[in-house]
Amino acid sequence: MALARAWSVALTGVRGQIVEVEADLAQGIPGLTIVGLPDAALSESRDRVRAAIQNSREEWPQKRITLGLSPATLPKRGSGFDLSMAVAILCAAGRVPASALHDLVLFGELGLDGQVRPIRGVLPATLAASLGGFSKVAVPRDNAAEARLIADVEVWPVGSLVELLASLRCGEPPAGGEIVDLASVVAAREAAAAGGLVDLADVLGQPTGRRAVEVAAAGSHHTFLLGDPGTGKTMLAARLPGLLPKLGYDAALEVTAVHSVAGVLPVECPLITRPPFRDPHHTTSVAALVGGGSGMARPGQASLAHRGVLFLDEAPEFASGVLDALRQPLESGQVSIARSGGVAVFPAQFLLVLAANPCGCATAGTPTSCTCSPLMRRRYLAKLSGPLLDRVDLQVRMDPVSRADLLADRANVEPTEVVAARVGAARDRAARRFAGTPWHTNSEIPGRELRGRWAPARPAVKAAERALDLGRLSARGLDRVLRVAWTLADLADVDRPGADEVDEALYLRTGVAA
Repeated sequence: MALARAWSVALTGVRGQIVEVEADLAQGIPGLTIVGLPDAALSESRDRVRAAIQNSREEWPQKRITLGLSPATLPKRGSGFDLSMAVAILCAAGRVPASALHDLVLFGELGLDGQVRPIRGVLPATLAASLGGFSKVAVPRDNAAEARLIADVEVWPVGSLVELLASLRCGEPPAGGEIVDLASVVAAREAAAAGGLVDLADVLGQPTGRRAVEVAAAGSHHTFLLGDPGTGKTMLAARLPGLLPKLGYDAALEVTAVHSVAGVLPVECPLITRPPFRDPHHTTSVAALVGGGSGMARPGQASLAHRGVLFLDEAPEFASGVLDALRQPLESGQVSIARSGGVAVFPAQFLLVLAANPCGCATAGTPTSCTCSPLMRRRYLAKLSGPLLDRVDLQVRMDPVSRADLLADRANVEPTEVVAARVGAARDRAARRFAGTPWHTNSEIPGRELRGRWAPARPAVKAAERALDLGRLSARGLDRVLRVAWTLADLADVDRPGADEVDEALYLRTGVAA
């Protein structure tokens, strides 16, 4: 009997856990058995691994082979274990020195010809290997740049099983796979993306809408845009990511890890440094929006929008259950999905933008053009539940734009670069105020802090308190008005919100002037 060990990583959500792959070769009827809660894709690995070994000019052991994946109680999914299983079998057969597998984690899918194919989730898997005390990882060549984002791990880019076996036998990393200058790649990608960015100055005739997206970007406030077709709702939402600052390194790694697990990470640039923008269609299901699927859940659009913008156009057309599924991530900043295979947790700290027409007919033009009754209008907008809208800080009504409005507004519009600079200055001011706290933007301040350490002067909140007494605001809505007031104060470069900031925040939420 011969026994050998290799190591790989199993992913649960965006977190990885080291898996020990044991190969036991014993006398008996030749065959291969995999134990340790493998899924269907992993069970099929027996055929891929055997063909890959034989087509790599290696001898397949004519033994009774047992592959054990430990911990046995952890579900294992996907084809990323192929490489570790093949190497463990060959090591048990004496074809690879056991010392070569020390301190090395392997993941990658094998083709029948022995080629190593890219897989999803390499970044969080590499991070798990680093946290597990391993110093080397062997990854598919196409995933090498992604793995190199973890600085304290030596990356072996592998193109084929033959290439990997040669490296293990000589103890040297595979030849080729030159290191790409990540900074230059990211800079080139951002320069190319900048050429296609849309400009906020294109949105004419909507000063309140432009102000709303500026405030939303400065304080990370959720926004609801209500208006007739053609008033610029979609244009404003599409320009919002350009106002947000670039992601810091830690935030960029979080976003990149989610996209890697989802399998949508761009191959040409493995690090996402700009806030993502996701705009799912209104036929999107709950699983597609917040994550799900059979077995272990995968990230949905809400998690793919982490640290960026999630835009739901024609929001009342979404199924009510789909919209209400957003209530938990709006509060907690993450999505927790329980399945038979375990609980997957995905980050989902996004800026939500809802857009809606006043009624179902969506007739542009004069009010008399609409054929909907008041009851039909109420029913249409009632698809957006009160608990959901109560979590939205800015609720802006966008009126139709006339030709005179378009002409008069040309002198007032500002390009994206100017507004983004103002947003960045406001965020820096907030960051200095929150130094030493777990919060980064005004939208994250707990209510007790708004009423304590950072309470505006009592005369400044009279209009907001009156709105609370009249039922136009809930208690949670009052807190959100105060958060927006702090953002307005940061944009105005004042130390504390005054009556002007609170009144404007109240108007941006209720549409009623103080």
